[in-house]
Amino acid sequence: MELEKNDIQGLVVSSYSHLPCAAYLLLQVTNPAAARGWLAQSVRGISTSEGKQTEFSTNVAFTWTGLQNLGLGQNALGSFSNSFQDGMASERRSRILGDSDENAPSNWEWGGDHVVDALLLVYAKDEDVLKSQLQQRRQQLAASGGWSEIILLQAGRQPNSHEHFGFNDGIGQPVMEGTGNKQRQLKRTNHATELPAGEFLLGHTNVYNVTADGPVVTPANDPRNLLTIVPNDSTGLNAKAGMHDLGRNGTYLVFRQLAQDVPGFWKFLDSATRDRNGKSDPEARDRLGAKFVGRWKSGAPLVRSPQGDDPALGNENNFTYLDQDAHGLRCPIGSHVRRSNPRDSLGPDSATALNSANRHRILRRGRSYGHHIENPLRDDGVKRGLHFICLNSDIERQFEFVQQTWINNPVFGGLDGEVDPLIGDLPKGDCIFTVQAEPLRTRVHNLSRFVTVKGGAYFFLPSIRALNYLASL
Repeated sequence: MELEKNDIQGLVVSSYSHLPCAAYLLLQVTNPAAARGWLAQSVRGISTSEGKQTEFSTNVAFTWTGLQNLGLGQNALGSFSNSFQDGMASERRSRILGDSDENAPSNWEWGGDHVVDALLLVYAKDEDVLKSQLQQRRQQLAASGGWSEIILLQAGRQPNSHEHFGFNDGIGQPVMEGTGNKQRQLKRTNHATELPAGEFLLGHTNVYNVTADGPVVTPANDPRNLLTIVPNDSTGLNAKAGMHDLGRNGTYLVFRQLAQDVPGFWKFLDSATRDRNGKSDPEARDRLGAKFVGRWKSGAPLVRSPQGDDPALGNENNFTYLDQDAHGLRCPIGSHVRRSNPRDSLGPDSATALNSANRHRILRRGRSYGHHIENPLRDDGVKRGLHFICLNSDIERQFEFVQQTWINNPVFGGLDGEVDPLIGDLPKGDCIFTVQAEPLRTRVHNLSRFVTVKGGAYFFLPSIRALNYLASL
């Protein structure tokens, strides 16, 4: 299938790995007309999925309140998904995501009580270009008189793609049909799961062979016909047929700022693996860390390399669980990578389980922030973590399902009283983690929170057509 790449924002097709420096501007509308004027002037500078920009790229997204404050009508606002309308910080979404105690929105640095309307994402080839672009964007925003800046979040891709706990990250990604990325993914990881465009783009066919539902506006509210028209489906029963498609070629963007307590993580592992004389055991510490994650530091999967790290398998993603490790003797059932993508492990047979798991995939576009720690056992006082960003066409079926049904499920895969050891909602379990083994399992007790939510929001990443429409309101 052919994608309309000139209408799709670039972040959908590319993670911008060739642009290692990044920053995110979180904004609030102060004057709707002036904000629309800025958008009208800025649309032509928004990076699309057509071609590759070597110096910098810029994308923009809006929350539900942001669209409301830009002047989008109530009928159109009401056609967005319920989760997007609620917003990540709502009480209902917090229950689903497990955002309680330290993770409660009332404790966030942005989002939560600090309402966000828009997100401007800026990527650059180096720090000088990023600084120049940020200065230019901020000047334009200030001159428009339509926006106020809430916070600037600096980010970047680490030199070797390892996240702050020290593990190679971003290996197991699905591929969107029509992007041409399948062969590249196969070459990089020896595996590629290609999914229909509708899993990540509104207005396209998804895994259920139906069109991913998105927001629409009435013909009367789009007199200049800036948007495409929703066609009848094969049965002629499409309730939105004839409406103008605000969602097509757009997607939902989930953003969560996750602070990582690196010394706390490694000190815990160190304490849990000391020998009977109380002496530290670095090999045992690394091994337990790999059990928590499901991969060794190099990225080598435990399923393929159970006895020790193997850098030659650092980008390996060609493995399954049911035939190779059904009982978690290599990769624990409750490990982070097994929970975040159970592959073929949850179902009556491998094919059925794999198809089920693939209904809940997301495209990750996150970046680490803060400097890498020199000694992971010593607190240097630096703030560091992950700006988690993912794209999906159905927040409830994809991102929220993964969080609620896999990450925070205390009975996941037959376990009892356990959640994800890295990012799980600990109060839902017993703060334990089980390492399956024969003849006896090992159970780690008294887990503490190693990752804390510092901010978050649900955004709509519109198509170029939709951006022009919003600017014309």
